[in-house]
Amino acid sequence: MTNSFDAQDPHRPTLPPPPPGSLERDSAASRRARPGLRGAVAGGLVGALVAGGVGFAAGRIASGSGDATTVRTEVVQAAPAALADQALDLRTLLKRVSPSVVSIQLGQASSGQVVEFAAGSGVIISADGLVLTNAHVVDGADVIQVRLSDERTIRADLVGTSPSHDIALVRLRDTANLTPATLGSSAAMQVGDQVVAIGNALALGDTPTVTTGIVSAKGRTLQDGQLTLENLMQTDAAINKGNSGGPLLNAAGEVVGINSAGIPGAENLGFAIEIDAIRPLIAKLKSGQDTEVTVQAFLGITSADAAQLAPAEASQLGVDGKTGVVVVSVQPESAASDAGLKPGDLIRQVDGKPVSGPETLRDAIHGSRPGAKLTIEVDRDGQPKTLSAVLGSQPVTAVGG
Repeated sequence: MTNSFDAQDPHRPTLPPPPPGSLERDSAASRRARPGLRGAVAGGLVGALVAGGVGFAAGRIASGSGDATTVRTEVVQAAPAALADQALDLRTLLKRVSPSVVSIQLGQASSGQVVEFAAGSGVIISADGLVLTNAHVVDGADVIQVRLSDERTIRADLVGTSPSHDIALVRLRDTANLTPATLGSSAAMQVGDQVVAIGNALALGDTPTVTTGIVSAKGRTLQDGQLTLENLMQTDAAINKGNSGGPLLNAAGEVVGINSAGIPGAENLGFAIEIDAIRPLIAKLKSGQDTEVTVQAFLGITSADAAQLAPAEASQLGVDGKTGVVVVSVQPESAASDAGLKPGDLIRQVDGKPVSGPETLRDAIHGSRPGAKLTIEVDRDGQPKTLSAVLGSQPVTAVGG
């Protein structure tokens, strides 16, 4: 099955219903009901309508796939010397900043496989693996894959998302040899200052797309009657589909904005969320505060009471006459898949606590935090087996409608 659609199409393809049984996860339909920015915004620019609409664009493509450290939040009170009296040294800037810029591929689980449906960009902001991107980039994703400049592809989990600010945080599962970017000050930027936009524009290839321009305006607002984005920096640097979530840099290579929107059909008109407006949100998203979407731990299985299965299904799973919570299906590239869980496994204990039914299994998973490591004891073909799972994450609840 191929799911291909443009980022400015507000409609997502409908996924087939999950297998019967008690689901450990919310349905795809309920997840799609949460606030998102994936649609086009035929909206106003500082109250004035812009013909053609605003595209909040993750590049839509055809299907194919510790202890926390302190986030770098240094505030630059004055414009760096490179801004005031030096020409932009693009090659030097890119050599220093490119290791911090990542491309993001998103997938949805459908019919036992992961279908890649979108691509966007992000920027590493801490050595413990936090990546800053747009909320609309990761909206609807079951699987998040992040590709680094050194060609590593690393699984990532959603930490927090604020659709009304179009900001999201994801955390890389492998935090070795990361290069965090330095957050600058958007307040120090002036109209006419040079800026550089970097990102996975149009998902064209393995290397990022780089465009340059100037700050055209600050403090812009985009709205469409349902959604309003404020604190935007306007630039004539080209921002295309897939650039979303990538950094807008000053001439010193510091992040002064997160690229978010472009105007389809308009030339030299793009927008980035000013970094000074984002900085207070980072700590809140890490702690789960003030986020419109609840993020909970996710294992990635469909389970059922073995005694309540139809005879044919029980026979197919190899659990005829057995009791307990049986794994009916395993989502590809999920925590369950990584741990080695298989359909037909009877789950007996999670972290040493007995599992008496699908509800107790669900409570055990949702009572843990994303990234937690759980020991899962199963009965497989009559033999006990102990597995270890590192839980993923899933947005499940839209707060405030």
